[in-house]
Amino acid sequence: MANDASTVFDLVILGGGSGGYAAALRGAQLGLDVALIEKGKVGGTCLHNGCIPTKALLHAGEIADQARESSDFGVKATFEGIDMEAVHKYKDGVISGLYKGLQGLIASRKVTYVEGEGKLSSPTSVDVNGQRYQGRHILLGTGSTPKSLPGLEIDGNRVISSDHALVLDRVPKSAIVLGGGVIGVEFASAWKSFGADVTIVEALPHLLALEDENSSKLLERAFRKRGITFALGSRFAGVEHTADGVKVSLENGKTFEAELLLVAVGRGPVSQGLGYEEAGVAMDRGYVLVDEYMRTNVETISAVGDLVPTLQLAHVGFAEGILVAERLAGLKTVPIDYDGVPRVTYCHPEVASVGITEAKAKELYGADKVVTLKQSLGGNGKSRILKTTGEIKLVQVKDGAVVGIHMVGDRMSEQVGEAQLIYNWEALPAEVAQLIHAHPTQNEALGEAHLALAGKPLHSHD
Repeated sequence: MANDASTVFDLVILGGGSGGYAAALRGAQLGLDVALIEKGKVGGTCLHNGCIPTKALLHAGEIADQARESSDFGVKATFEGIDMEAVHKYKDGVISGLYKGLQGLIASRKVTYVEGEGKLSSPTSVDVNGQRYQGRHILLGTGSTPKSLPGLEIDGNRVISSDHALVLDRVPKSAIVLGGGVIGVEFASAWKSFGADVTIVEALPHLLALEDENSSKLLERAFRKRGITFALGSRFAGVEHTADGVKVSLENGKTFEAELLLVAVGRGPVSQGLGYEEAGVAMDRGYVLVDEYMRTNVETISAVGDLVPTLQLAHVGFAEGILVAERLAGLKTVPIDYDGVPRVTYCHPEVASVGITEAKAKELYGADKVVTLKQSLGGNGKSRILKTTGEIKLVQVKDGAVVGIHMVGDRMSEQVGEAQLIYNWEALPAEVAQLIHAHPTQNEALGEAHLALAGKPLHSHD
């Protein structure tokens, strides 16, 4: 294996997704000599197969819904259908622009970018393209890939993953979505907007089961109104091909038929065959185990992103990558509070949250120490203008800080920024109530909720 002085770096990063490239950019900014190794395209799952393309599809679906509903606003428009070739052109244009910008950033920071499939060859080296890249420190960020269930084969035709769904050349007449988490719910929402009949099958009792139960119930109510059907608490038993699609069987004996089955049961870490175990890295079920500073049990190796068992969110990967770069550069770093990370599901309506659920708060502090408040969007002027409904729910420790903010409604993703400040700065309801929120905005619903929690509601009853 070839090796020379030009391939010895302060930091060698295996994987150019959100966590890897964030570490590369921040590390180079801090004066580290960085090599970034990526087998595909820099930007990883988020940019090319996840966050960005799915949100583009969801926005196209939103436009379709607005065309159908235009008469509600006094606008005469007609909906003639979905041109998937044009939708993909729009989606791919968004990705291409961001990809070019990211490539420019990598080059401008003088990061050594290596395209190829790398493998950890020792605690201080990665081999790629017949070359060995030595690093005083190694960062693993090889990401994740769509999972399936035992015995359920994804054929890319009638049984597909989210990767296949993103490039599907048509709107399916009907689809069964296996999994009611973020990925499943978002595709179900987009496909319904495009005109497909959609059924979600979820083994847990609620859609988005990790969210506050109130948010899940509000979403379920909204999906019923949209005509999206779902089977909750229902475990998958099997799938068989039919003359024109698939037939899905559940353990309770129910069956569903559709044109295709989307398997959306989560994403698993990409770690097999990459030399991690051979280098002595501690792992569990394919995940690399790390401490709160993203350090593995091997002194010279850290890991970030979907490869480690933290929240599988691009912005979490960014934060973890930055933390590693700053730690290696000698800066003081603070562990990430994962409860303080904003979480958004970009379906229609959107579900956004930060902090802990009511159930978790009661578990931590005791049921008698937890106060909750629900603020309907029904009385919010901007929400009325947008014709969206929903709710903001606050969870507070009695006489203390707000520890959970849970929001359901169109454009709630745009309100989660202030929500994360409220949680992370441990704000009291009275402190938020002092702030003046612009009118008319949906943002003022967040302010009104805190006014009410502080005991001085304005546009709501005592």
